[in-house]
Amino acid sequence: MPAASSDLRKELNGAEEDGPEHDARIFGEVTDLFLSNVGRLGDSQIAAVDGVLAHLIARVEAATVIQLSEALAGIDRAPRQTIRQLAFHEQPQVAAPVLRSSSCLSEADLLEIVKSRSQQHLLAICDRKTLNEALTDALMRFGDVNISNALARNTGARFSECGYATLVGRAERDEGLAEKLGVRLDIPGSLLRELIGKVADVVRARFLTAPRPVVRGKTQGSAAAAGQGGAARKAIDYTQAQSEVVALNRTGKLNDSIVNRFAVRGEYTHVVAALALKADVKVEAIEPLLEPDRVYGLIVACKAARLSWSTTTMIVRNRPNCPPSTDRELEQCVAVFESLLLSVAQWTIRFGSDRILAKKNEPAAAPTAGKKVSQPA
Repeated sequence: MPAASSDLRKELNGAEEDGPEHDARIFGEVTDLFLSNVGRLGDSQIAAVDGVLAHLIARVEAATVIQLSEALAGIDRAPRQTIRQLAFHEQPQVAAPVLRSSSCLSEADLLEIVKSRSQQHLLAICDRKTLNEALTDALMRFGDVNISNALARNTGARFSECGYATLVGRAERDEGLAEKLGVRLDIPGSLLRELIGKVADVVRARFLTAPRPVVRGKTQGSAAAAGQGGAARKAIDYTQAQSEVVALNRTGKLNDSIVNRFAVRGEYTHVVAALALKADVKVEAIEPLLEPDRVYGLIVACKAARLSWSTTTMIVRNRPNCPPSTDRELEQCVAVFESLLLSVAQWTIRFGSDRILAKKNEPAAAPTAGKKVSQPA
């Protein structure tokens, strides 16, 4: 691109002239020239742009620099020194775009920023798509409660054992943090047990019966469709299954082994009907728990129904249109099952049932949104 190269050299040669208006004009023109030709610039040309922009960042208005930060944040071949200056800028509005998204910042850069800049800078780093253990450890060491919540919300953040333990400790005094941690896919089972034991009944019930993120694999197909809001599932008539389950219950035959057999045979209308009857909630509240993102709620329902862990595992493993459970998910499910007393599980599933049914009938339920739920003794 000879013409562009010639224009670029002319602009760069004049960039050292004095005057704020000239600085702003050169800054804008060089920025535009870079952005319109970034795919065709060579390393030496990018280095030349870098020298000019990095030199002028401190000499132009913040609003203009913010625009540059937003423009460069998603460009892999962005000028490196310019990116660093933007990231280290004292005004978080300038730094935030590149801190959130730029791939040109090294781990060392980010760690230095964590140790030397404001909480707003740290919050921006928390929004990066991926964060390794060294970064999350540093962020928790230097960050406040908002940092902990932002990290817990970021599914791409990875935590050391110490980092996770720190978050769980803080969650005892922070309901929002507890709920975010409770639905994370990577929380170790041992720390999930600790979290379940630390938090208030209502907080525990919220995250155990709430939807969780679901890992989408290449072979999930229908499972992915089924997990998107429940609309993909066809309406099921449970009338016959309920009648049969009630009849079994009257004769004392609705036991653990019968429910296990339902699960093994894939008779999930009967599984749902049995769980609803034994946990004393409506079928409409149990049915959504078969979705991939509701496995904790399903575990709670099984515990409330007095089922064994063996039968509970069979129900989880054979759910229709669900991907196989990972080892980590099963570890978490064991933690949930073993951490809950029967009375707590029964109260939790009723609490979750009320929320699920209220969600289904939201317009009609709105006037009674303030209804309180009694907690277990």
